[in-house]
Amino acid sequence: MIPTGLPPPDADAAGHSARVQDAVDAAIRAAGDCLPFDEYMTLVLYAPGLGYYSAGSTKLGPAGDFTTAPELSAVFGGCVANGIAEVLAAVDGGSVLELGAGSGRLARDTLLALDRLGTRPARYEILEVSPDLRARQAELLAGLPAALRARVHWRESLPAAGFRGVILANEVLDALPVRRFRVTEHGVAELGVGGARDARRWVTRPAPAALEGRVRTIEAELGRAFSAGYESEVSAYLPGFVASLGDALELGSILLIDYGCPRHEYYAPDRRRGTLACFYRHRMHDDPLVLEGLQDLTAWVDFTAVAEAATARGLDIAGYTTQSQFLLDAGFTAEVERVCAPLADLARLNALSAAQTLVLPGEMGERFKCIALTRGVDVTTGFRGRDYTNRL
Repeated sequence: MIPTGLPPPDADAAGHSARVQDAVDAAIRAAGDCLPFDEYMTLVLYAPGLGYYSAGSTKLGPAGDFTTAPELSAVFGGCVANGIAEVLAAVDGGSVLELGAGSGRLARDTLLALDRLGTRPARYEILEVSPDLRARQAELLAGLPAALRARVHWRESLPAAGFRGVILANEVLDALPVRRFRVTEHGVAELGVGGARDARRWVTRPAPAALEGRVRTIEAELGRAFSAGYESEVSAYLPGFVASLGDALELGSILLIDYGCPRHEYYAPDRRRGTLACFYRHRMHDDPLVLEGLQDLTAWVDFTAVAEAATARGLDIAGYTTQSQFLLDAGFTAEVERVCAPLADLARLNALSAAQTLVLPGEMGERFKCIALTRGVDVTTGFRGRDYTNRL
């Protein structure tokens, strides 16, 4: 049943969701009526031709389900360019590799800004798992000046090694599948998905040894036990994903921007239901078991886990801060002037409002964090103000 307040899907979307439900039904039966949530999340988000990111619905912007920082304002791409220009300057012939490039606006705005700075990357590569988004990126980036467009290339996978330059990911880590757990009086239980279509439900089973061990390790690190009834998640893929980025990077930096926090905040006692969130038609709710294939599922990022995986691969943590502090240090004020000053009155006010959303504490400014991981280079831009690395 669709939660109250969410608009019903149209006939085409409902038909697509029915096909996704068929696939989920089969997976649940194969799993004995308890499909681990990371497998469920992988299926409904990424199954070829079915998952949310693999199908053709509009995801970004007013007609989609959510809006990202690059969609709001070109100020974001301008600041990102300012933040990575010093790395590209230090790495002779350095390139940019953007992961999950959305509509392509961050790529466009960053390339144009780097061009203005006289720091064109040798290549601007995009790794995109969604065929639909890849097509939209190609359409948007076709409008770049020819000299910049010629630098844009798509790739099918991460380089195994040898990348020199900047790896960039905005709102990618939050979409990595997670495993969910509940602490009970009898131990740790895994939360999985069971039931048939239109009757999906949370089901529990004793947590596998690896998941229970992870939960107990977190408790030990926090210096306190989770109370009975506490629910949360651990990322099933985050450590390996960050490790693969470290393996790919020979020289340069990795800039990751997402909503999240350090581990001690992630597993705060009052966050008793975890951080899982769903986005459908610009409405956020907490039921991932509906609208299968039609909504985005996300979880906050444990940035302590990012730092641990990075240092295990020999990367340095150059800085960790809020999106607000990063943008302000990377030329936010000047970028706002550049973007907004040429506009007419109403358009200027709207553009100023959109830009302010990027840095306001109650909007994106504090919830989103930026972390820079480096190998063989120094990074300062974006982290010269308040660096919160010691909180990780």
